[in-house]
Amino acid sequence: MPGVPGRRSVVGTPRPGGAATMPVVDSPDSSSAAAALTIDERAELERLRTELATLRSTPPPPAPPRAPTRWASVASAVLLVLGLLLVPVSVLSVWAHNQLSDTERFVATTSPILADPAVRSTLADRVTAEIFAQVDVQGLANEAVDALAAQGVPAGVVDRLHGLTGPLADGTRTFVGDKVDELVASPAFVAAGERALAVTHQQIAAALAGNPSALTVAGGETVLDLYPFIEAAKQQLVASGFSLAARLPEIHPTVALFPASTLVRAQSLYTVLDVAATWLPWVTLVLLIAGVMLAKRRRRATLVVGLAVMATMLVLAAALLAVRGIVVGAAAPQSAAAAASTFDIVVRFVRAALRTLFVVGLVVALAAWVTRPSATAVRLRGTVGGGIARMRRGGFARTVGSGPVGPWVHDHRVALRTALVVLAALVVVLWDRPSGWTVLGVVLVLLVLLGVVELLDQPSPATTGSGDGRSGDGESGNDGDPPRVLAATVAADATPPGPEEGPS
Repeated sequence: MPGVPGRRSVVGTPRPGGAATMPVVDSPDSSSAAAALTIDERAELERLRTELATLRSTPPPPAPPRAPTRWASVASAVLLVLGLLLVPVSVLSVWAHNQLSDTERFVATTSPILADPAVRSTLADRVTAEIFAQVDVQGLANEAVDALAAQGVPAGVVDRLHGLTGPLADGTRTFVGDKVDELVASPAFVAAGERALAVTHQQIAAALAGNPSALTVAGGETVLDLYPFIEAAKQQLVASGFSLAARLPEIHPTVALFPASTLVRAQSLYTVLDVAATWLPWVTLVLLIAGVMLAKRRRRATLVVGLAVMATMLVLAAALLAVRGIVVGAAAPQSAAAAASTFDIVVRFVRAALRTLFVVGLVVALAAWVTRPSATAVRLRGTVGGGIARMRRGGFARTVGSGPVGPWVHDHRVALRTALVVLAALVVVLWDRPSGWTVLGVVLVLLVLLGVVELLDQPSPATTGSGDGRSGDGESGNDGDPPRVLAATVAADATPPGPEEGPS
């Protein structure tokens, strides 16, 4: 189209290959063919030129600032680490304090050692050796034969009698050993052993409380006196017809417990332990709860706490096995079996506590995982909720909803759930030495009761009709807005699970 004098025109300059370049606006006196700009096109062009000039004159935006540090997350991490580190310390401190401060508990812990076959065999050998260290049967028999020779017994007879003193001593030793074995298997021996253990514990407790003279110290070692065992064996032998046992003097063989030089350090440690065992478990629990509450993702923090407690218990159990190997390896070969049995009996309550806390960690981790917004957890909750919804359809729902129980449970369902969880936690805390099976039983009962609450959760017909979203049979009510409810449900199901909310 020919250009019009006095007007600006746009001319497309062809490129090689047939492509056109950007249109060029000619000056008013241009005589080349161009398409005239309309008023709107000219206004748009001017606007674009102005915008381009503004962008060129505007300095580039500054770099985005770094995200500010969330100090609550830092505090949460610190508190959780401290709490998890104090978990094994709390377990060991409570166990040690219970053994040192309570004589009855100490005797209950250690008295099964007296019934262990390996310990009985070792103790019987020790008692028998102590008896024959005081009574030389062969020497007494030789003295008797020499007395007969002095009375005129022929020399040949005396020689034969001297030859019999060795077998006589061996037979006597076998007889005494059998009687001692019978003794250590008798209730009287167990009673004597418990008395000795009680006295020893009372002495140790008194020494740790500041009275070191209560302990028996020999050769720089704090020792356990075996006199009650020797005396019980002596009475057993005399009652069995072995009258030579009556000639046994009062002897006090001992078993070393620990160096007496460590008593002062033990007293200081006992004072700290007395305070730690009372407060440390609660401090640990408060630290873990505070760490979870300050976390940005609380469910994830709770899951981490449960898994970390489980891992800590496994590590502590492995450490006990390592210590057991060291203790057994340090014992004499003939006492290795007794040392292993003694260690296992002494730490059995620690192992029971480890199993219990492992189960507690497992329950906490599972609870945190089930309540997370992951696809698997959502499907699991939907399956359980659908099953409960099917159970409360029909006549059951109408009966419960029309009576006072269903609406009351519906109005107080949050309080009921909270009360059940708190009650279950109190049962586990107040239970005397709960085991892992105890925790599992309490959790199963809690789940059943929560299911009952959910089953009885039936709003009244008036509430349902005013927009509760479900009728008495657990489905969407006719008086509500089923299309809207269905659309919201489909939209919620179609939305992929995103990151967890902070305060969940």
